[in-house]
Amino acid sequence: MINVSKLKKGIIIDHIEAGHGFEIYKELHLNDIDDVVVLLKNIPSKKMKQKDLIKIETDLPIDMNVLGLIDPNVTINFVKDGEMYKKIKLTLPKVVEGIMKCKNPRCITQHEEVKEIKFYLVNEDKKQYRCEYCDAYTTFMEKE
Repeated sequence: MINVSKLKKGIIIDHIEAGHGFEIYKELHLNDIDDVVVLLKNIPSKKMKQKDLIKIETDLPIDMNVLGLIDPNVTINFVKDGEMYKKIKLTLPKVVEGIMKCKNPRCITQHEEVKEIKFYLVNEDKKQYRCEYCDAYTTFMEKE
């Protein structure tokens, strides 16, 4: 068993579905920070059987919508002086703005520059969102 030291200050992203940890790592651009970041994959879990976990040894703004889109069941723990002082349980965001792009080739956003496109959650089970311009359905993880 690998021993990872306790955080003195920072953020722990816990209860990540096994296999989604690296996707979160990439989407949050954690490779761009100079502080210690630990990605643990396939950790045994009583609740989930297996899970991923990310420890970030610094305070940084985290886009909760991106996290909610990738894995709406994650828990964010904020640590200060070695103790957790705040815990957030995420859900799928109802409205997403500025993160997703419409995949519909006939959508106006494909032909004209539209800065902030809103997408509205229409199917929680499938994680489907509707484009505000063309009403096409898409998901965050859907490849272009």
